[in-house]
Amino acid sequence: MSHAKARPARECAAESLFRPLAERLLPPLARRNVNPLAVVLTHTALGVLAGVLLRRGHRLTPAALLQAKTLLDNLDGQLARATGQTTETGRYLDSEMDVVVNAAVLVGLAGRWGLPLTLLQSLILSVDYLWERDHRAARGAVFREPPIQAADHPQVLAALKLFYALYFTPQERLLGALFERRLRAAAGAVPTPADRRAYTPRAINRIAVNLGLSTQLLALGVCLLLRRPRLYLWSLPAQAALLAGVQVWREGQVRQAVSGQW
Repeated sequence: MSHAKARPARECAAESLFRPLAERLLPPLARRNVNPLAVVLTHTALGVLAGVLLRRGHRLTPAALLQAKTLLDNLDGQLARATGQTTETGRYLDSEMDVVVNAAVLVGLAGRWGLPLTLLQSLILSVDYLWERDHRAARGAVFREPPIQAADHPQVLAALKLFYALYFTPQERLLGALFERRLRAAAGAVPTPADRRAYTPRAINRIAVNLGLSTQLLALGVCLLLRRPRLYLWSLPAQAALLAGVQVWREGQVRQAVSGQW
């Protein structure tokens, strides 16, 4: 039985490589009742260590550490669902520790330029999140199931929510408002449910999800093995340009749908 989270599109790197390997680790960890939060903290430590080693000029060891980090990152959610340990704390912690790792890695590679690159990478990942959310909303589907457990430590959860509100929420509001404004411009009026479905085809999710974090870190690992880490750094603005092109295309889908109604 798979404990993968259902999504409108699949990330090839995760589904073909990391998730099958994570599923092999799932039964022994579930039998031992390992806390998924411990897995999150472990893969965070591996990612930060990779960033430190990158800053010191290492390449092969960080490449291996980042793949181990990605493997465990594909495991924690499956473990939480399999053992009934999904919590708000886990969801916030997983997302926020990924930011910590990404910042450590990109600063390790690019020095002070690593921080704006971290923000760019976060925006790319936020597009995937928002496009999946909007795809489901346009079809009346549930975006996120509520957590099973509610025994979160209130102070810890409050701190995680504050970090999310300061870092992620502005990105989501900015991009969400931009996407809504572009939809209204393409529709030429208040968007209908049909317009929203035309604006959120599965094709855009297939592209965005394959710029997800598993793919990002696998690509970086390959670049490190090839001793060309700057190829990955240059890929980030290229990814942003790709998503901008997809945005223009989906606006065209709405215009076609509107013109077909007349």
